[in-house]
Amino acid sequence: MPTRRHFIASVTAALGGSVFAANGKPKTLLLQSAWDTVNIGDIGHTPGTLRVIEEHLPEVKVVLWAMKLDERVTAMLKTRFPKVEILQGSLTGKGEKDEALRQAIAGCDLFIRNSGMGQDISFMQFCQKAGKPYGLFGQSYFASMVEGKGAEERIALLNAASFIYTRETKTLSILKNAGIKTPVLEFGPDGCLGIDVRDDERGLATMKKLGLEERKFITLQLRTNTAKLPGVDDTRTPKLNPLHPTAEQIADDERRAAKYRELVTMWVKKTGHKVLIAPEVKKEMEHNKRLIHDQLPPEIQKHVVNLEYFWNADEAASIFARAHTIVCHEPHSPIIALANGTPVIHTYSEFHSPKCWMFKDIGLGEWLLEMDETPAEKMAETLFTIDADYPAAQAKVKKAMAYVHDCFGKSMQHVKGILEKA
Repeated sequence: MPTRRHFIASVTAALGGSVFAANGKPKTLLLQSAWDTVNIGDIGHTPGTLRVIEEHLPEVKVVLWAMKLDERVTAMLKTRFPKVEILQGSLTGKGEKDEALRQAIAGCDLFIRNSGMGQDISFMQFCQKAGKPYGLFGQSYFASMVEGKGAEERIALLNAASFIYTRETKTLSILKNAGIKTPVLEFGPDGCLGIDVRDDERGLATMKKLGLEERKFITLQLRTNTAKLPGVDDTRTPKLNPLHPTAEQIADDERRAAKYRELVTMWVKKTGHKVLIAPEVKKEMEHNKRLIHDQLPPEIQKHVVNLEYFWNADEAASIFARAHTIVCHEPHSPIIALANGTPVIHTYSEFHSPKCWMFKDIGLGEWLLEMDETPAEKMAETLFTIDADYPAAQAKVKKAMAYVHDCFGKSMQHVKGILEKA
């Protein structure tokens, strides 16, 4: 006897499309994500985008191709998204996991590469050979993606995508100027902005241990020119995480840290409140302690605390939700904070990537400050403006996030249309 799902599938198919196949089974979306476990941004992309998909496409089967996992991240994802099938493997590997992954991609109805910065094209090449539609969700690119050796092939692969949503309009301009033409080429926010996982038990315990009071502390993290992993050099050009930083790069780190020390000092002297040096990236923990905490005068240092371990994105979200303001040289601590209603200041360096511009694109340009051009006094002025009318700052966050979720809704409607035709 036909089930209700079979009936709905047959009726909607007759009317022009369905997220259910003819046999009544839900269509499948395969999401490539979970880029790393030593960066809460790389962790946060995945639950953020899965939440957006779940909210707008609840009937769709979702398979996650996770590039890197650890026990904490796996447990967080399985608890929050128990229906999501998680696969790992390589497109070119010879193991059972690799073959299972290739079969999953060949059997899916749509492949999506999640928000990120990498310029890999292997997934597009594979999808083309398998005859599977693919799209990019909240992506950033350097101009080299569409320039130089091999650009012709990369442009052709981008043109073949079902959609490209760029997480900032700088990348959007780069692609448009290169003549990229896909059915949809639009701004679409970073998937991490959809994050809703929280570990309040750990978060509240950490706040109690560190003496942090709700809305009475700021968090802070500097990005340094140092190796991502001990003994491992950066193979990219330019080297953003060099094993052997130049004298100029060392001087840059010290100068930027000095600005943050000034900001911390002004915050503590004016408010008497605390500062949490909160890691977005694991490798920065020792360098932020060395360059910021350890060089503060004793009367200021006693108000500044370091996290002694690298946290998961859900614990970070819990603490960011209770912070006054998140100040960060990296972008994804501010993103997780915004998703939890907390004001932010992103002191960016664009050479890390154009992803910094996403804050301006969602209406928060006044909280976007270039790290080298902005004096500490201007950073403090921005922070104390937030403090002077905190409800207004919270309302600004709410307005920006409403726009973000409106964008998510529109992008998911397009994804739904692709699945209905698959």
